[in-house]
Amino acid sequence: FFLIRPQMKRAKEQKEFSNSTNVGDMIVTTAGIHGKIVKIDDGTLSLEVDRNTILKMDKSAVSMEMTAALRKKMEAATKA
Repeated sequence: FFLIRPQMKRAKEQKEFSNSTNVGDMIVTTAGIHGKIVKIDDGTLSLEVDRNTILKMDKSAVSMEMTAALRKKMEAATKA
């Protein structure tokens, strides 16, 4: 029970995070790809990684931890 509960909680938080992403959000995927969400369909999203370069991927590929680190880094850069 002590091993399964934290893992289930983390999976639930990850799912909620991937469902709460919106068009225009800057994200990082589990593969380390940085980009901006340009379109969200049922279970997929379109990620703009460069001008005229759009990747279509599953919502579950969005990394909660890496995206939080990216946002923290961007906030620190704007304050400086």
